[in-house]
Amino acid sequence: MKALSFDRFGEADVLGYSVLPDPVAGAGSVLVKTTAVGLNFADVYRRRGDYVLDGEAPWIGGYEGAGRVVSVGAGVNSWQIGQRVGFMDVARAHAELVLAPTDRLIALPDDVDDCTAAALLLQGLTAQYLVESSGRLRAGDRILVQAAAGGVGRLLIQVARALGVEVHALASTPAKRAQARANGAVGVYDYGDWVSQVRQATATGVDVVYDSIGTTVLDSIAALRPGGHVVVFGKAGGPPPLVDPLLLMEESKGVVGGDLWTYLNGAESRQSRTDRLFAAWRAGTITAPAITALPLRDGAAAHRLIEDRNFAGKIILLPGSS
Repeated sequence: MKALSFDRFGEADVLGYSVLPDPVAGAGSVLVKTTAVGLNFADVYRRRGDYVLDGEAPWIGGYEGAGRVVSVGAGVNSWQIGQRVGFMDVARAHAELVLAPTDRLIALPDDVDDCTAAALLLQGLTAQYLVESSGRLRAGDRILVQAAAGGVGRLLIQVARALGVEVHALASTPAKRAQARANGAVGVYDYGDWVSQVRQATATGVDVVYDSIGTTVLDSIAALRPGGHVVVFGKAGGPPPLVDPLLLMEESKGVVGGDLWTYLNGAESRQSRTDRLFAAWRAGTITAPAITALPLRDGAAAHRLIEDRNFAGKIILLPGSS
């Protein structure tokens, strides 16, 4: 098979489009021929060596995508050859063939094409759990979303607004701030003195801050109303600082971590959450991002594009495309 791989850490030029041995489906696994795979910023972190990678080089990035089952391992009866499937946490996805545990696949409905599935799954399910599980938002709540024009941020705004939540947003450029407003944010700010701006706009602060930057946690706490909490679900700016519990105690504030895999804890939860995600898409509650599709062989260029701060949208890599 052909794959986007790397055998050392560094910038995008460490990536190569190479021929590697085909994986083989064993007991409890399924072999999927990929048709569309998503590129996420976590793949940049893996390429740089910021995340610990299993196994030895050559490594293959990617965790999210769609395709068709081409082989099933011994004893597997839950999936059939030719069936359309999607996944959001199957390693080594930036390849023509991906080996997936049976409980990590979801069945794709006929009305969701492969590119849309690969563009929505990981970021859509993340926005879903942040609203429903980590934030437990209700109508009338006020929230602040960082990186509001990013893949998760734009969907987080849409899901929250559908519940009747008042959304405030941070974004780095005028174009991204305009996008956040278009998605439903009532207050949009740059990364200047945003804490003061948020507190002035809300009088008491917000109920929840969704912090995907990491280094901004102390500012996020300052932007809360008494009794509010920060949900930390990323570290795009670097590792979060240590938080003094006394700082939280003074106004009964809290900081919680957010991780999708806490909630995708079995085949049933994966399918049911995904079904609800696609139902929201059909209803127009959420919209698919603007998709930039590139051949898998152009993966290095795709990595450079996603690292461009002016880029907005979702990059989809197409295995087998010339």
